[in-house]
Amino acid sequence: MTEEANKVLGIRQLPIFPLPLVLMPHELLPLHIFEPRYREMLSDVTAGKNMFGISLFEPSESGPERPAEGSVGCVAEIREAQTLEDGRSNLLTVGVIRYRLNSYVDGPEPYLIAEIDFFEDEEEDAETLTPLSDEVFDLFKRMAVAAHKMSGQSGALPDLPKAEPQQLSFLVSAAFNLDNSLKYKLLKMTRTSRRLAQLKDVLSRSVGQVEETVKINKVSRTNGHVKKKLDID
Repeated sequence: MTEEANKVLGIRQLPIFPLPLVLMPHELLPLHIFEPRYREMLSDVTAGKNMFGISLFEPSESGPERPAEGSVGCVAEIREAQTLEDGRSNLLTVGVIRYRLNSYVDGPEPYLIAEIDFFEDEEEDAETLTPLSDEVFDLFKRMAVAAHKMSGQSGALPDLPKAEPQQLSFLVSAAFNLDNSLKYKLLKMTRTSRRLAQLKDVLSRSVGQVEETVKINKVSRTNGHVKKKLDID
Protein backbone atom coordinates (compact mmCIF):
# COMPACT_ATOMS: atom_id res chain seq x y z
CA MET A 1 0.00 0.00 0.00
CA THR A 2 1.31 3.45 -0.90
CA GLU A 3 1.83 6.19 1.67
CA GLU A 4 -1.01 8.17 0.07
CA ALA A 5 -3.46 5.25 0.23
CA ASN A 6 -2.50 4.62 3.84
CA LYS A 7 -3.37 8.22 4.76
CA VAL A 8 -6.98 7.77 3.65
CA LEU A 9 -7.39 4.20 4.90
CA GLY A 10 -10.91 3.67 6.23
CA ILE A 11 -12.34 6.91 4.81
CA ARG A 12 -15.56 6.33 2.87
CA GLN A 13 -17.12 9.79 3.08
CA LEU A 14 -15.44 13.11 2.44
CA PRO A 15 -16.40 16.80 2.70
CA ILE A 16 -16.33 18.29 -0.80
CA PHE A 17 -15.08 21.79 -1.57
CA PRO A 18 -16.18 22.67 -5.15
CA LEU A 19 -13.76 25.05 -6.87
CA PRO A 20 -13.15 26.19 -10.47
CA LEU A 21 -9.76 24.47 -10.52
CA VAL A 22 -8.13 21.04 -10.67
CA LEU A 23 -5.87 19.88 -7.85
CA MET A 24 -3.21 17.25 -8.58
CA PRO A 25 -1.59 14.84 -6.11
CA HIS A 26 1.60 16.43 -4.64
CA GLU A 27 0.47 19.92 -5.76
CA LEU A 28 0.60 22.73 -3.21
CA LEU A 29 -2.54 24.90 -3.11
CA PRO A 30 -3.10 27.96 -0.88
CA LEU A 31 -6.74 28.62 0.00
CA HIS A 32 -8.66 31.43 1.67
CA ILE A 33 -11.72 30.26 3.61
CA PHE A 34 -14.37 32.90 4.25
CA GLU A 35 -17.87 31.50 3.62
CA PRO A 36 -19.63 30.40 6.85
CA ARG A 37 -20.37 26.88 5.53
CA TYR A 38 -16.72 26.29 4.67
CA ARG A 39 -15.60 27.74 7.98
CA GLU A 40 -17.75 25.04 9.56
CA MET A 41 -16.26 22.45 7.22
CA LEU A 42 -12.76 23.55 8.22
CA SER A 43 -13.64 23.25 11.90
CA ASP A 44 -14.93 19.72 11.32
CA VAL A 45 -12.00 18.48 9.23
CA THR A 46 -9.36 19.89 11.58
CA ALA A 47 -11.00 17.87 14.34
CA GLY A 48 -10.42 14.76 12.20
CA LYS A 49 -7.75 13.87 9.63
CA ASN A 50 -7.24 17.39 8.23
CA MET A 51 -8.47 16.33 4.81
CA PHE A 52 -11.28 17.26 2.42
CA GLY A 53 -11.97 16.81 -1.29
CA ILE A 54 -11.48 19.41 -4.00
CA SER A 55 -13.67 18.82 -7.05
CA LEU A 56 -13.68 20.87 -10.23
CA PHE A 57 -16.87 22.90 -10.48
CA GLU A 58 -17.49 25.74 -12.90
CA PRO A 59 -21.04 26.95 -12.25
CA SER A 60 -23.35 27.98 -15.06
CA GLU A 61 -26.93 29.22 -15.10
CA SER A 62 -28.24 26.09 -16.84
CA GLY A 63 -25.90 23.52 -15.27
CA PRO A 64 -25.99 21.54 -12.00
CA GLU A 65 -25.37 23.26 -8.68
CA ARG A 66 -22.64 20.88 -7.55
CA PRO A 67 -19.96 18.57 -9.03
CA ALA A 68 -21.52 15.68 -10.90
CA GLU A 69 -21.72 12.20 -9.44
CA GLY A 70 -19.11 10.03 -11.12
CA SER A 71 -16.67 12.96 -11.44
CA VAL A 72 -13.09 12.82 -10.20
CA GLY A 73 -11.37 15.00 -7.61
CA CYS A 74 -8.33 15.06 -5.33
CA VAL A 75 -8.00 14.94 -1.55
CA ALA A 76 -6.45 18.08 -0.05
CA GLU A 77 -4.51 17.73 3.19
CA ILE A 78 -4.05 20.81 5.35
CA ARG A 79 -0.37 21.50 5.97
CA GLU A 80 -0.67 24.95 7.55
CA ALA A 81 -3.63 26.95 8.83
CA GLN A 82 -3.87 30.55 10.00
CA THR A 83 -7.14 31.71 11.54
CA LEU A 84 -7.78 35.46 11.34
CA GLU A 85 -9.55 37.55 13.96
CA ASP A 86 -12.76 37.76 11.93
CA GLY A 87 -13.03 33.98 11.53
CA ARG A 88 -11.59 33.71 8.03
CA SER A 89 -8.66 31.34 7.49
CA ASN A 90 -5.64 31.05 5.23
CA LEU A 91 -4.61 27.47 4.44
CA LEU A 92 -1.75 25.74 2.69
CA THR A 93 -2.91 22.38 1.37
CA VAL A 94 -1.29 19.61 -0.64
CA GLY A 95 -2.93 17.10 -2.99
CA VAL A 96 -2.80 13.54 -1.65
CA ILE A 97 -4.78 11.01 -3.69
CA ARG A 98 -7.57 11.00 -6.26
CA TYR A 99 -11.16 9.93 -5.67
CA ARG A 100 -14.27 9.19 -7.66
CA LEU A 101 -17.40 10.89 -6.33
CA ASN A 102 -20.07 8.18 -6.18
CA SER A 103 -23.04 9.90 -4.49
CA TYR A 104 -23.92 12.66 -2.08
CA VAL A 105 -24.83 12.11 1.57
CA ASP A 106 -27.84 13.90 3.07
CA GLY A 107 -27.04 15.37 6.45
CA PRO A 108 -27.32 18.44 8.66
CA GLU A 109 -24.02 19.93 7.50
CA PRO A 110 -24.26 23.08 5.34
CA TYR A 111 -21.47 21.82 3.06
CA LEU A 112 -21.38 18.87 0.65
CA ILE A 113 -20.41 15.38 1.81
CA ALA A 114 -19.96 12.53 -0.64
CA GLU A 115 -19.42 8.79 -0.73
CA ILE A 116 -16.12 8.30 -2.53
CA ASP A 117 -13.72 5.65 -3.81
CA PHE A 118 -10.00 6.35 -3.98
CA PHE A 119 -7.87 5.25 -6.93
CA GLU A 120 -4.28 5.36 -8.13
CA ASP A 121 -2.42 4.61 -11.35
CA GLU A 122 -2.07 1.06 -12.59
CA GLU A 123 1.26 -0.71 -12.23
CA GLU A 124 3.43 -0.38 -15.35
CA ASP A 125 6.79 -1.69 -16.50
CA ALA A 126 9.78 0.53 -15.71
CA GLU A 127 11.11 -0.12 -19.23
CA THR A 128 8.07 1.74 -20.55
CA LEU A 129 8.01 4.55 -18.00
CA THR A 130 11.70 5.45 -17.61
CA PRO A 131 12.39 6.69 -21.18
CA LEU A 132 9.14 8.71 -21.22
CA SER A 133 9.86 10.12 -17.78
CA ASP A 134 13.38 11.15 -18.85
CA GLU A 135 12.05 12.93 -21.95
CA VAL A 136 9.37 14.81 -19.99
CA PHE A 137 11.88 15.82 -17.31
CA ASP A 138 14.32 17.15 -19.92
CA LEU A 139 11.55 19.17 -21.60
CA PHE A 140 10.41 20.43 -18.21
CA LYS A 141 13.96 21.60 -17.39
CA ARG A 142 14.18 23.43 -20.73
CA MET A 143 10.88 25.19 -19.98
CA ALA A 144 12.04 26.08 -16.47
CA VAL A 145 15.34 27.51 -17.75
CA ALA A 146 13.54 29.57 -20.40
CA ALA A 147 10.99 30.85 -17.88
CA HIS A 148 13.80 31.80 -15.50
CA LYS A 149 15.53 33.80 -18.24
CA MET A 150 12.27 35.52 -19.23
CA SER A 151 11.64 36.55 -15.62
CA GLY A 152 14.88 38.51 -15.56
CA GLN A 153 15.82 37.08 -12.17
CA SER A 154 19.51 37.12 -11.30
CA GLY A 155 21.37 34.06 -10.13
CA ALA A 156 21.34 30.47 -11.26
CA LEU A 157 18.20 28.40 -11.55
CA PRO A 158 17.81 26.15 -8.49
CA ASP A 159 18.42 22.44 -9.04
CA LEU A 160 15.35 20.57 -10.20
CA PRO A 161 15.26 17.18 -8.47
CA LYS A 162 13.80 14.38 -10.53
CA ALA A 163 10.85 12.49 -9.03
CA GLU A 164 9.73 8.96 -9.84
CA PRO A 165 7.57 8.76 -13.01
CA GLN A 166 4.07 8.93 -11.48
CA GLN A 167 4.93 11.78 -9.11
CA LEU A 168 6.77 13.59 -11.91
CA SER A 169 3.69 13.36 -14.14
CA PHE A 170 1.57 15.04 -11.46
CA LEU A 171 4.13 17.71 -10.58
CA VAL A 172 4.66 18.70 -14.22
CA SER A 173 0.88 18.78 -14.75
CA ALA A 174 0.63 21.17 -11.80
CA ALA A 175 3.60 23.35 -12.77
CA PHE A 176 2.09 24.90 -15.89
CA ASN A 177 -0.99 27.03 -16.39
CA LEU A 178 -2.97 24.31 -18.18
CA ASP A 179 -6.65 24.92 -18.86
CA ASN A 180 -9.04 23.03 -16.59
CA SER A 181 -10.25 20.65 -19.28
CA LEU A 182 -6.73 19.37 -20.06
CA LYS A 183 -5.67 19.22 -16.41
CA TYR A 184 -8.85 17.32 -15.52
CA LYS A 185 -8.17 14.88 -18.36
CA LEU A 186 -4.69 14.27 -16.92
CA LEU A 187 -6.15 13.83 -13.43
CA LYS A 188 -8.55 11.11 -14.61
CA MET A 189 -5.90 9.03 -16.38
CA THR A 190 -4.99 5.79 -14.61
CA ARG A 191 -1.84 5.02 -16.60
CA THR A 192 1.28 7.05 -15.86
CA SER A 193 2.56 6.35 -19.39
CA ARG A 194 -0.51 8.01 -20.93
CA ARG A 195 -0.13 11.07 -18.73
CA LEU A 196 3.59 11.37 -19.53
CA ALA A 197 2.91 10.94 -23.26
CA GLN A 198 0.30 13.73 -23.15
CA LEU A 199 2.70 16.00 -21.27
CA LYS A 200 5.50 15.21 -23.70
CA ASP A 201 3.26 16.29 -26.57
CA VAL A 202 2.20 19.52 -24.82
CA LEU A 203 5.74 20.45 -23.78
CA SER A 204 7.25 19.55 -27.16
CA ARG A 205 4.88 21.97 -28.87
CA SER A 206 5.52 24.75 -26.34
CA VAL A 207 9.19 24.66 -25.38
CA GLY A 208 10.49 25.82 -28.77
CA GLN A 209 8.15 28.81 -28.76
CA VAL A 210 9.22 29.83 -25.25
CA GLU A 211 12.93 29.48 -26.07
CA GLU A 212 12.45 31.54 -29.23
CA THR A 213 10.73 34.25 -27.19
CA VAL A 214 13.75 34.32 -24.86
CA LYS A 215 16.07 34.79 -27.86
CA ILE A 216 13.93 37.61 -29.27
CA ASN A 217 13.86 39.36 -25.89
CA LYS A 218 17.64 39.03 -25.61
CA VAL A 219 18.19 40.51 -29.07
CA SER A 220 15.73 43.34 -28.39
CA ARG A 221 17.77 44.38 -25.34
CA THR A 222 20.78 44.88 -27.65
CA ASN A 223 18.81 47.06 -30.06
CA GLY A 224 18.67 44.21 -32.53
CA HIS A 225 22.43 43.75 -32.80
CA VAL A 226 24.01 40.36 -32.23
CA LYS A 227 27.70 39.50 -32.25
CA LYS A 228 27.31 36.21 -34.07
CA LYS A 229 27.20 36.50 -37.86
CA LEU A 230 24.41 34.76 -39.68
CA ASP A 231 25.49 32.08 -42.13
CA ILE A 232 23.22 32.61 -45.13
CA ASP A 233 23.81 30.65 -48.33
